[in-house]
Amino acid sequence: MSGVYPSNLHGYDVKTNKSRYHNARLRVQDAQKSKSDDVGTAKIESSPPTNKKLISILVVMTVVTWGLATTAYFGVVDYKAILNLGSRDTEPVVESKAETDQVVEADKPKVEAPKTSTKSDSGEKAAKDPGEVTKKKKPKTLSDEDKRILSEIKIGEKLLQQKKGEKAWKFFKDLTKTNPDCPKAKYLEGKAAEMTASQQRSNPMIGLAIEAFSTAVQMKNCPKELKKLSLTAKSENEGFLGRMKPALETQRTLARLYPKDVSILNKLGVRFLMLGKNSAAKKVYQEVLRLAPNDGFALVHMGFIVKQEGSWEEAIPLLKKGTDSNEPGTQEGKFYFHLGDALHRTNRTAEAKAVYEQGAERGLFRSKYQRSLYNVERLTGKPFWTPEEAGVKEYVRRLESNWKSIRDEALSVMDMEKGLFLLEEESLKDTGEWRQFTLFARGHRDENNCRRVPKTCSIIERMPNARGCRRGQVKFSVMMPGTHVWPHTGPTNCRLRMHLGLVIPRTGSGARLACAGEMRTWTEGKVLIFDDSFEHEVWQEAESFRLILIVDIWHPELTEQEKKTLTSI
Repeated sequence: MSGVYPSNLHGYDVKTNKSRYHNARLRVQDAQKSKSDDVGTAKIESSPPTNKKLISILVVMTVVTWGLATTAYFGVVDYKAILNLGSRDTEPVVESKAETDQVVEADKPKVEAPKTSTKSDSGEKAAKDPGEVTKKKKPKTLSDEDKRILSEIKIGEKLLQQKKGEKAWKFFKDLTKTNPDCPKAKYLEGKAAEMTASQQRSNPMIGLAIEAFSTAVQMKNCPKELKKLSLTAKSENEGFLGRMKPALETQRTLARLYPKDVSILNKLGVRFLMLGKNSAAKKVYQEVLRLAPNDGFALVHMGFIVKQEGSWEEAIPLLKKGTDSNEPGTQEGKFYFHLGDALHRTNRTAEAKAVYEQGAERGLFRSKYQRSLYNVERLTGKPFWTPEEAGVKEYVRRLESNWKSIRDEALSVMDMEKGLFLLEEESLKDTGEWRQFTLFARGHRDENNCRRVPKTCSIIERMPNARGCRRGQVKFSVMMPGTHVWPHTGPTNCRLRMHLGLVIPRTGSGARLACAGEMRTWTEGKVLIFDDSFEHEVWQEAESFRLILIVDIWHPELTEQEKKTLTSI
């Protein structure tokens, strides 16, 4: 089963020494303001007017004294900022004669240095505050050719802001016809087509968006930042249409242009994973973690990969650190699912349960037991069902009345030397041997296998909720003595699972199933119905094999429309 991987958005909120220093400075100002207000009020009530120059000198001396005291506790203090001589927002404060008595607001952090040098009334340049943050220049996305039609581009951008997708698309399409050498206009044509596609649910419009982004990228005068935006949009839209290989190649182009951009590299890793290229994805995430060792998105994906390789111990700290980061893209059920599973498989059961409980508390699982990831939320969930509750009373009657014929057909093909029963492929087995013989999968009939067991397949054909269950399977399952299946959950809550007992040994400790902590066993000729989206575990401790028929059916609360439109799993 392939997973769905989201885009990554990285945001780091690191408090620097400067932010701590800024807060300390504000506390000094608050204390000074309070002290000055108290002293000033008393003097105003009892003293005659004082020379302004003398007051200014007294204020400076007092503030410097406070600054020295603060330095002893907090370290460096920006005296100019305390005296409000520097910039607070985007432009320097020019203290003219008319402004001498004004108080400059100082409760906002500085966001950029002065853009230009500004002269005061005396003709001197205002000094630049050495502690100010220099604002990074806005990346260039306009070519010289785009600048010539900037007013028209702004008209189109306004249409996009107003969510008038089709109108904006037609506007930019006409604009780029008469101005074919303007990459920004072409890029915006793509964005308008993208918006129109979303509003009209039109895949052809997405194709037009991809063409526009491609054209913008290929223009020789396309600024590098605009090329980045265009390639990113192109890759995302290719992926949306299921064009995974082109989406991968586009993302690789981006990675070559920006080899140290971890966001781009993280998305490249996802593209590889979606094509099943785990080894290539692993190399990408190794590079990300070399550049940014604490990147949560890379950590959870690296943890997922190494767990799939069977390195459970190595996966645990990666998944744990990644999920604990709470970074975008790390709070998904699949990562808690795999972390808990890795803990289970290394005998850290209590920690695994805690992870599942945490996932349920965060809304990533329906409960600590029901941990399926592809769900319809309104559906009733409980571990075991009766035929009446499941709406399959007639199905159960047919299976149970024909169980011996079904058993005999299964036994006739259970010759492992012919390789008809294949080993379980989902790495769910802890010990022993577990093999399966599939008749239907994702709503499709296996013609070759059904020719070997025609009676069984004929019975299933008369069960539309089993025959057409695109999120399930119909298969024989044989489990040899000494087999233990790890606690696991199915992928979806959209199905229920029927087990028809065919050969059920009673020797030794027998064979048994636990679902959500409730223990059951099988009976020959009888159907057991449970919801495999709940955690379940199997022990086969008898002295001979156990053989059952597994039949998945749609959940009874799904509508006919949902059965037709839900994606296959």
